[in-house]
Amino acid sequence: MSESEFRHIGIDIQAGIVTLTFNRPEVRNALNQRMMEEIGAAVDALAALSETRVVVLRGAGGHFCAGGDLNTMRDPPPPNADGSDPEFLRYRLFGDVLIRLNNLPQAVVAVVEGTCVGGGFGMAACADLVIAAESARFGLPEPRHGFIPSQIIPFLVRRLGEAPVRRIAVTARVIDAREARRIGMVDVLVPDAELDATLERELADLHRAAPRAVAAVKRLVLDSRDAPLDALLDQGATSLMDLLRGPEAAEGIAAFLAKRPPAWARTPSSS
Repeated sequence: MSESEFRHIGIDIQAGIVTLTFNRPEVRNALNQRMMEEIGAAVDALAALSETRVVVLRGAGGHFCAGGDLNTMRDPPPPNADGSDPEFLRYRLFGDVLIRLNNLPQAVVAVVEGTCVGGGFGMAACADLVIAAESARFGLPEPRHGFIPSQIIPFLVRRLGEAPVRRIAVTARVIDAREARRIGMVDVLVPDAELDATLERELADLHRAAPRAVAAVKRLVLDSRDAPLDALLDQGATSLMDLLRGPEAAEGIAAFLAKRPPAWARTPSSS
């Protein structure tokens, strides 16, 4: 799927930063089937772009994402006579999208304002850094409507731990940004008017880290939850030696000793 085929997301590429905007503002960027497919296609393309340093997730119209579009979820057809279920594949697709988003080698920043529930909550949980405006609201209201956030829960548990997710899921609560900050969902909480300026500061800070090092350290963090400790330590040592023998570490160490920014961190004003 090419960029010109996207209907429900926007892609903006500037100086190694890709902004992926959820763009169905008339329904607070709720997810339909095509939108989920477009997000997956965009994530797959971004994973292959070595020149991309940071991926920013945002929502159009003052909201991040209102989860699944209930208008597209009514009256699902029964399974096929042979037992296969196309509806299963439809919803399982979003879980695969979240896996691929979670595994992107670039730094991923979620910029959250307004509604961030259901699938939106899940996508924000896959970010490395969550910047939230005070207007942001997070939650899992699906049980109030008679169903569950099936593909989202595992990512929330991995990010937040079992206890807060049990409370939010079982009570179908929507929490404010301060509560989300307290439980570890939000990393940076700012007034709505300061959201863009805060993003610019965080992006400048993220550019101080070398791209290959970011990818390697992110992979090690993600693997640390499930892999055996010996295997993780082997993986870490292998990644370290690969980086030390590569051009980024040579440049980074030389820059530190010379008291100058490394090449990847230079801006027009510092070069």
